[in-house]
Amino acid sequence: MGERQVLAGYCLLLADPVVKHLNELQAQRRSRFLAEMALLGDVLLEVMQATRINYALFGNLEPALHAHLFPRHASEPEATRSAQPWALDWQRAPGYNDSMHGDLRVRIGAALERRASLHGA
Repeated sequence: MGERQVLAGYCLLLADPVVKHLNELQAQRRSRFLAEMALLGDVLLEVMQATRINYALFGNLEPALHAHLFPRHASEPEATRSAQPWALDWQRAPGYNDSMHGDLRVRIGAALERRASLHGA
């Protein structure tokens, strides 16, 4: 889960092994990373009851492949509902901590495990 929960349920997906960017991966590993990103998005849609997921892959500041996943909701304030996540107030966003976000992390993990076992991953 993201260090700053600018949107509840914000997660990061990290490549293993670490590579600088998506294009360094061979086709099979590239497909797996993107499929796992979509799987995490499916789980966030389910667990967070989100309207959509915003996906972002940059790597300009951190030269290691990672994807940002932001659950979005129709109930967000109108002023920020259509804003891209980096336009939100990250300074005021709560930092991740187990007492506040631990249950959510456990539910996301359980949903990932359930879906992985259904798909033989």
